Amino acid sequence: MNRALPVVRLRVPTDEDAVAWHRVFDDPDVMEFHGGRSAELSAYEELTARQRRHDAEHGFCLWTMLDREDRVIGFTGAQPWPQQWGPKGEIEIGWRLGREHWGQGYATTAAQMTLERVRAAGVPGVVAMVDARNARSIAVTERLGMRLAEVFTTPEPKREGRCYRLAW
Repeated sequence: MNRALPVVRLRVPTDEDAVAWHRVFDDPDVMEFHGGRSAELSAYEELTARQRRHDAEHGFCLWTMLDREDRVIGFTGAQPWPQQWGPKGEIEIGWRLGREHWGQGYATTAAQMTLERVRAAGVPGVVAMVDARNARSIAVTERLGMRLAEVFTTPEPKREGRCYRLAW
């Protein structure tokens, strides 16, 4: 049985979204595959500012995800892969969602919107780098039609990272 996908709206992050991201991601479950704990507020302030610049320059970024009531529930979007290992030079899509919103289709819906936007911006394809233990994100990549392309060992900590790829 297919359920209806939730209503999600994406916006370029505002200054206020840094505080909202900090609050929404301040959960060990949410941060399990991202260092185990939320970053300091200043890191989210820098990140939201960088995303505004990236959107202005490239037409895509990590957008703030809003639910039906316009509450901040996470982010999704795309940006160049930032590491010196893995899919260097490629555009990575990603998502992070507050714990209370897991399992409701938000990540998939928002990631589908991301694919539409990066395709419209002229990006020929995307990758998603996912910790091999992150079954929820792997499931999202599969719902998007992405396929496992490569497996990497991350530098620190030494873990298996999977690179999923989608071209159009």
